[in-house]
Amino acid sequence: MTKTTTQKEVKLKKVLGIVFGISIVVGSTIGAGILRTPGSIAALLPNKLLILACWLITGLYILLCASSYAELTTMMPKAGGSFNYIKRAFGTFAGFAAGWFDFILNVSAPAFFCIVLGEYTSLIFLQLAGHDKVVGIGYLTIFTLLNLPGIKTSSAAQKVTSILKVILLLVLVTGCFFAKPQIPTVAIVTKPTILNGALIIAFFKAMQLILSTFDGWMAVSFFAEEDENPGKNIPRSYFIGALTIITLYLLINGAILYVLPLTTITNSPLAASAAASVAFGNWSSTMINIIAIFTVISILNAYMLIPSRILFGLSREGFFIKQATLVNKGGTPYVSLLVCYVLTFIFMVYNTYEQIFSLAAVMLTVVTASSFASLLMLRKKEPSLYRPYKVWGYPYMTILALTVTLVLFVGFAISDTRSFIIVAVLFLVSYPFYRLIIRANGLSD
Repeated sequence: MTKTTTQKEVKLKKVLGIVFGISIVVGSTIGAGILRTPGSIAALLPNKLLILACWLITGLYILLCASSYAELTTMMPKAGGSFNYIKRAFGTFAGFAAGWFDFILNVSAPAFFCIVLGEYTSLIFLQLAGHDKVVGIGYLTIFTLLNLPGIKTSSAAQKVTSILKVILLLVLVTGCFFAKPQIPTVAIVTKPTILNGALIIAFFKAMQLILSTFDGWMAVSFFAEEDENPGKNIPRSYFIGALTIITLYLLINGAILYVLPLTTITNSPLAASAAASVAFGNWSSTMINIIAIFTVISILNAYMLIPSRILFGLSREGFFIKQATLVNKGGTPYVSLLVCYVLTFIFMVYNTYEQIFSLAAVMLTVVTASSFASLLMLRKKEPSLYRPYKVWGYPYMTILALTVTLVLFVGFAISDTRSFIIVAVLFLVSYPFYRLIIRANGLSD
């Protein structure tokens, strides 16, 4: 594939370090999902140990993934993440499809986060009730303007909001473990858990929900081009960030399961709020609202940055308009950021983000599996390529990560057939668009 010289020379500023790397992994992953999903998972799985096991297994899978991603990211520290590796391993169309899948997922996410922020803000400031969407658009505009001047401002905001988020979640956990557990009003008879088809399907559905709360663990890959020392900082960011998330998720779930009966969790759309009411009494609603707002603000800031980097990378490869590669003095790909703002605004106004958001786990497994396959392919095709970090236990750990991802994909396809069909159709439809774009930009395969 040929590109113009101008496109090849466009670079982002190398000003980021390990603290940003960890904060972007933590900030882009831990969101409102961890406050909402425990109830849904409790409704699927029959006992507390099985619930914790599901969270732990998913967390170990993320660690397994992080090792392979660390090799890919340090090998090709370019803006945009996964599509770069997939393109190099499997060709232009594969990279195009993976890149746009990734972009669609990430550009729709801020719409959801802004709506959630509008809801929680209205709970604190009652005069805003009924104006959730307007408040959400206000958040979207503020964080776009905050990130427009440059990456240093964005980095500082991400670090501060991520630290505050972790502190507030630990306050919730501590309060729950120091509280007196709620006694079930109805005696619960625990039945032996029998491994059967229904339970396996339920386990996959639970993992799909949990995996969506881990979505964002690979966020540092989108900023590799801006890291001062990617060979050293990127692997540490992956592992420290992933371990922080896994520990927090287990602590939060353990705290909720400790302080509330399983029946209460199952019947609660916001189990964290019910747990907070036991731990903090009259202060619980204010406490959970503040935690939710800071949790979502941190993830919103991250997701204002991520899709603009993907779009910048896609545009540099000729997969979008060349104007989207323009970078201001502060290091922000400002045209890409503004395009993302407009698209997210549209998603919010027309509520079209909901279906796309529900496709997240299925699309994520497609992109992730393709990334693992690209690592195996590139080790074979380009063995002499410089690799500052190499995945431990290669090729077995990468093959295991790929196998688990494919199993998850099959499980999700069975448990969520609608999303699988939509993803398959999007992939098929993407090829005509690919031919159109490369022809319009004068590119060749």
